[in-house]
Amino acid sequence: MPSEFKLTRQVEFHETDMAGIMHFANFFRWMEVCETAFYRSLDLPLISFVPGQIVGWPRVSATCEYRSPLRFNDTVEVRLLVKRVSMRSVTYAFQFRHGDILSAVGEITAVCVAADPKSKTGMVAQPIPESVRAKLQVAPELA
Repeated sequence: MPSEFKLTRQVEFHETDMAGIMHFANFFRWMEVCETAFYRSLDLPLISFVPGQIVGWPRVSATCEYRSPLRFNDTVEVRLLVKRVSMRSVTYAFQFRHGDILSAVGEITAVCVAADPKSKTGMVAQPIPESVRAKLQVAPELA
């Protein structure tokens, strides 16, 4: 059962501001890219359009703390750690490293939902399916 996942990315020009520093919003995009790759590595869908089944994982919380700037052309390791798995939600911790430098840390909590046309939001929280839960484990260093 995986508890972590890593991917490597290079900061692209379009992801930077006029000073060549990665724009803060892109850290959130990279967290989602890493989460998507993590789910692909587990052969799990992030979204389903089958009526009555999981629709997806909307975010209920997302944070990022910036420690050192990332710049155009920097190669960055994005590390996802499963921090918490509850009945209906998953919390991931993220680390952004450029070499030995910890550039940022982030966290996302997502809730498992199904479509519900009777709900104001069109979705309702539901328990995480056992097939998904069986593939998730809290990272030992965060337990």
